[in-house]
Amino acid sequence: MRLVRGAWKILVGIKDFLVLMLMLLFFAGLFAALSYRPNKAAIHDGALVMALDGTIVEQPEQPDPFARFGGGEVAKQHRLRDVVRALDAARTDDRVKAVVLDLDRFMGGYPATITEVADAVGRVRASGKKVLAYATGYTDDGYALAANASEIWVNPLGGTLFAGPGGTQIYYKGLMDKLGVNAHVYKVGKFKSAVEPYIRSDMSPEAREANQALYGAIFSQWQEGVTKARPKARIADYLSKPDEVVVGAKGDIAAANLAYGLVDKVGDRLAFGKRVAEIVGAPSGKPAGNFKAIKLADWVEANPAPTSGDAIGVITVAGEIVDGKAGPGTAAGDTVSGLLLKGLAEKKLKALVVRVDSPGGSAMASEQIRQAILQAKAQGLPVVVSMGSLAASGGYWVSTAGDTIFAEPSTITGSIGIFGVLPSFENSLAKIGLTTDGVRTTPLSGQPDVMGGINPATDRILQAAIESGYGRFINLVAQSRKLTPQRVDEIGQGRVWIGGVAHQLKLVDRFGGIDAAIAEAATRAKLDPKNVHAVYLEKEPDAWTRFFSDVLAGDDDDRDWADQPAGADLYGRIAAERRALLGQALGDARRLALGGSVQARCLECMAMGPAVVRAEDRSLLDLLIARIGL
Repeated sequence: MRLVRGAWKILVGIKDFLVLMLMLLFFAGLFAALSYRPNKAAIHDGALVMALDGTIVEQPEQPDPFARFGGGEVAKQHRLRDVVRALDAARTDDRVKAVVLDLDRFMGGYPATITEVADAVGRVRASGKKVLAYATGYTDDGYALAANASEIWVNPLGGTLFAGPGGTQIYYKGLMDKLGVNAHVYKVGKFKSAVEPYIRSDMSPEAREANQALYGAIFSQWQEGVTKARPKARIADYLSKPDEVVVGAKGDIAAANLAYGLVDKVGDRLAFGKRVAEIVGAPSGKPAGNFKAIKLADWVEANPAPTSGDAIGVITVAGEIVDGKAGPGTAAGDTVSGLLLKGLAEKKLKALVVRVDSPGGSAMASEQIRQAILQAKAQGLPVVVSMGSLAASGGYWVSTAGDTIFAEPSTITGSIGIFGVLPSFENSLAKIGLTTDGVRTTPLSGQPDVMGGINPATDRILQAAIESGYGRFINLVAQSRKLTPQRVDEIGQGRVWIGGVAHQLKLVDRFGGIDAAIAEAATRAKLDPKNVHAVYLEKEPDAWTRFFSDVLAGDDDDRDWADQPAGADLYGRIAAERRALLGQALGDARRLALGGSVQARCLECMAMGPAVVRAEDRSLLDLLIARIGL
């Protein structure tokens, strides 16, 4: 027994020791993660690697730290102002010997965003520094950036085809008829196509006319941009007869790209890495294909935004406008208005810039945000609106509070109109033998009845409310833009305009980005624009969110160039885009099923950017893909 007791004590001691060691390792890892920051002291001579995996957005969403447990890739989001600031800082810093655009996994952005980054790339090249771009296959957006580089490389097994804006839209009317679902639509505006998928099986003539004008203008600007940046490339020929070009190259798309001057070199990541090493030098002890590199996160940390001078507040209205509260990347009424009111109370702001990058959403939340902006005016602060890629529908509603409105030529705006959709399922229930009945004391008892059907009295009331809301929208725009309500109604009707046309229609005042808007706000506040800085009224992620994101995000950013996985070829890219479009369709179905408030949302705007699945739709998409084997 003594031997057994002795052995047991030894086992217990070993167990206690192991538990202690695991606890020490856990808390050491916890401390390291919580104290982690990009290392700005790690900057050395080399190439700044702009690994733009994912999309470029105005305000990144807060990542789900556990999303990787699902087994799929989680698309990254890069903040636009960080990307532009990094490029501009690289232009004048001698430590940066070259800039590398790694576009192998780049998913794009909205037109105005891409144009702003492309211009920043062009400024680096104009400074005399080499800019080298690499991808297995470029998207339209990726090529708009790469066209401004000194050298464009493409993988020999990849290649680039340009699709241009546009494509198919899913219409649910036939499916809803088969299921017996009735979509009760209340809208104003003959161009308000956000509701068409629920009431039509095809595009209306009005929506087709508006989309042809919008997409044509966007594509024309894309062509002008890449032609200006790369005048010797035979872009027009490649666009007009892509099948003949590829067949003429015997199916070798990369060779066709080279023959038409779209790229300068055909080579894999190893060959590209060796080329960059010729310019910036190779690190000692590393395999061939690596070069002296500066990580983007370290570079952004080493080049923070200025903080000297008077404070100009910037409130960001980015993403879909929704009621209640939400994290960054979604413009929730309670959250955005709360951040703004808190900033006005606590910060010593001299002026306010409202940065809008939204396709709209809830009319109630839009009005809530507008009222918060008016509080800045009540305090005597000048208010300047800066439209990013999108400022349509509810995004334009918010913009009416500004003293002046800036936009980019490719900003998508307008869509002045509102709608509401309520589904009812009386026919669906009848198909399986279920019926409804009851006692009603007024025409509105139990209404809107989604199980038994919405009656005509309720339909008339809801339509009248929508028309009243549209009238309010029209009057807000008329007062803000100094136009008559009749004129606003003519250019409203839910139609979407590109920034250049919106300027002609007096929906915007001037062209320029966020910096121009901040300078204008400073001037209106009687300040020197050179002696101000922006204070972004945003909530910083808490320590635990940063911890789990750092621990579970993986080590992709720490890999050397030669160790990075290759990007998808043409077929892989197409498959990824189709999956994302399916995810968007699931999101449409979810919004219809859950209903919601009166909407001032732009459908065309959503189709102009990269197809990205929202976080709340991702689990449903993963389940569907697993079921049908996509």
